[in-house]
Amino acid sequence: MTPDASDLLYAIHHTRAMRRLKSDPIPDEVINQLLDAANQGPTGSNKQNARWIVVRDPTQKAKLADLNRTAVNAYVGNQYDVAPNMRGIVGAVMWQRDHWEEIPAFLIPCLEFEQTPNDTWAAGAGSGGSIWPGVQNLLLAARALGLGAVITSLGLSDRAAAKAVLGLPKLVEPYAIIPIGYPTGKFGPVTRKPLSEIVHYDRW
Repeated sequence: MTPDASDLLYAIHHTRAMRRLKSDPIPDEVINQLLDAANQGPTGSNKQNARWIVVRDPTQKAKLADLNRTAVNAYVGNQYDVAPNMRGIVGAVMWQRDHWEEIPAFLIPCLEFEQTPNDTWAAGAGSGGSIWPGVQNLLLAARALGLGAVITSLGLSDRAAAKAVLGLPKLVEPYAIIPIGYPTGKFGPVTRKPLSEIVHYDRW
């Protein structure tokens, strides 16, 4: 496999979740490249109802940091006190919690609906199927441009508060928060289960 992040298959196999990010600013044209890549993702019935919020204002970042900190503290305390195999990930999550306001940009994928979705549908594939392809495009574009990124949703745990911070209209729903920045560490291959453990043919 060619060691070049502009090669799609290489990028797919070498796009790690990167939580430790430098505070160096990201040029507007680079942010726009990421958003343009995201915008190429398909949406259901080609409605093109994906919407994006770019958060760089320090005051806005501080408000989101408070929401994230509360959620991370509950998440780590409840689930990972006795999980040694998760210490590396938890350490990175806590680093991000403590350095949230230093991260240069947060991209927030949203969907704009024509009417209020019911809770069951909004939580399922029928809704997210129109936003996640764009998110994956963005992550791969970030990798090609030497940027680190990760999908996180803890900062949206208090959904009403997050929507209020972001000024989202009633029919616009956020799906994740994606911190973006130049990584402090190195990119490398991801570790995944082999296909023999996860693939079934014709039925389970």
